[in-house]
Amino acid sequence: MIDKLVMYLQFPLVRYALIVGVLIALCSSLLGVILVLKRFSYIGDGLSHVAFGAMAVASVMHLMNQMILILPVTIICAILLLRTGQNTKIKGDAAIAMISVGALALGYLLMNLFSTSSNVSGDVCSTLFGSTSILTLTIREVWLCVILSIVVVILFVLFYNKIFAVTFDENFARAVGTKAERYNLLLAVVTAVIIVLAMNLVGSLLISALVIFPALSSMRIFHSFRSVTITSAVLSVLCATSGIVISILVGTPVGSTIVAVDAACFLICSLAGCFAGGVHK
Repeated sequence: MIDKLVMYLQFPLVRYALIVGVLIALCSSLLGVILVLKRFSYIGDGLSHVAFGAMAVASVMHLMNQMILILPVTIICAILLLRTGQNTKIKGDAAIAMISVGALALGYLLMNLFSTSSNVSGDVCSTLFGSTSILTLTIREVWLCVILSIVVVILFVLFYNKIFAVTFDENFARAVGTKAERYNLLLAVVTAVIIVLAMNLVGSLLISALVIFPALSSMRIFHSFRSVTITSAVLSVLCATSGIVISILVGTPVGSTIVAVDAACFLICSLAGCFAGGVHK
């Protein structure tokens, strides 16, 4: 098994997949802790459907670089979703569900009406569940992911204290002079960027798991924000790496394998948390 893995690692595409997978997992875990604490766990699913709809429109328009359309559209919807419920009559969960279902239906409709492939069902399935697209990355896509991931991590480190304040008590943060709207806008943009990047890794329908599972797993064991964030990042990277390696060796779908490993990790952490709680008692 080890010899087989070493042989596969000689191929650049496999190394690209591991690099991108680790970076996306790292960024997703940092964002996941914030979204879970702010009760916006489901926003990843909604934005992934928006990205799917934008991708369908980009395919119909025959855009060579689909990111030109997908990223701006997803960012705009992220801003609208994170602001909704504060200034509108449509509550946050209803807005996410409405945009999510609408974008998904529109994307599938466009892909059927203006089909550019002889296997529309296969294209839709691979986009939704992340087939082997992570193993067909170009060097340009890898560099784009590296640059955006570095930017996300730097922003998180630089504004850690402000993000912490806005996450736990937004009203108090405003009272002490923190520009909460500015940091919510930053979170919206970062969320959209990560969602678009993660589409190649796990597909549109499984992105929420990549964001939520590591955060929830670390919360089973630790309770401080710093400990949860660090543990979430470590678990996310380990699960993503393990999922990609298992997928390559066994031949299973990459996205589903990563999510299965994340789910298994969550069960182990839950059991560990229950055991630790029982011991302390």
